[in-house]
Amino acid sequence: MRAALVKEFGPPSTLVVEEVADLVPGPGEVVIEVGAVSINFPDILVVEGTYQNLPPRPFSPGKEAAGRVIAVGEGVDRIAVGQRVLTLVEYGGYAEQLVVPEELVMELPDSVGYEQAAAAGLVYSTAHFGLLRRGQLRPGETVLVTGAGGGVGSAGVQLAKAYGARVIALAQDDAKGELARRQGADVILTSSPDTLRDDLFAATDGKGVDVVLEMLGGDYLTQIIRATAWEGRIVIVGFASGGQNPIKPGHILVKSISVVGLQSSDYRDRDPALMRASMAEIIDLFARGKLDAAVDTTFPLDKIGDALQYLKDGKVKGKVVVTTGLG
Repeated sequence: MRAALVKEFGPPSTLVVEEVADLVPGPGEVVIEVGAVSINFPDILVVEGTYQNLPPRPFSPGKEAAGRVIAVGEGVDRIAVGQRVLTLVEYGGYAEQLVVPEELVMELPDSVGYEQAAAAGLVYSTAHFGLLRRGQLRPGETVLVTGAGGGVGSAGVQLAKAYGARVIALAQDDAKGELARRQGADVILTSSPDTLRDDLFAATDGKGVDVVLEMLGGDYLTQIIRATAWEGRIVIVGFASGGQNPIKPGHILVKSISVVGLQSSDYRDRDPALMRASMAEIIDLFARGKLDAAVDTTFPLDKIGDALQYLKDGKVKGKVVVTTGLG
């Protein structure tokens, strides 16, 4: 099989695609013939060697993959050879085969293609846990999704609408704002930190937002806190603006605001059954046509460095997926 390997840390162009030995499952494991794998921003950090969790080299990055089971190990009883599946892993997805514990594998219905499934894994599970478990979203509430038009942002807009929210999307530019509009956002903002507070109050008739799926940080978060409603919930999933400003306790106290963090991969590692349940809800919404992973473009496996660079350059509106040719 072929695999994209990190032999030395560096820019995306340093990834090397080589022939390696086929994989064999151990007890409790399955081997997946990968059809599609999604590209995520943490993958860039992994390749560059700046991510917090790095395995020994050489290794294949890739945190989510969809494909078909081709072998199972002793003790596997939930997953069978031939099943179409999705898996979320820490690394290993940038390859034609992937070996994973059975507990990390979710079945896929025939109606959900490999590209959509691969693009659904990390970003939709992050948005799902953020909105429902950490944010305690209720139907009818107003949700602010920052980073709209990106991976988690696109997932957040769609999931918030699917669960009955009014959605305000904060996008980097008009093009990403238009994508958020097509995905169901009720209000599109391209505000700077200087205008964001006033724009959010204007969009909510002075009430403020109930739930925030927040991935910008810095001055954006400072202003978002000021424009959050009484008993609002802010879920921090990143700080893409590069800033980590101090949070003023007084702003949190006077409106009984909750500010919580989310590292969605912890649910995969600490409670795989909960992760599978979350993904089952997400895949069901895909199967019923309620979600669309908004795949921006696809690359073949031997162009995976180009795929990562495309994401790093900020050209993406939605998701980037790498395919292997599996039908």
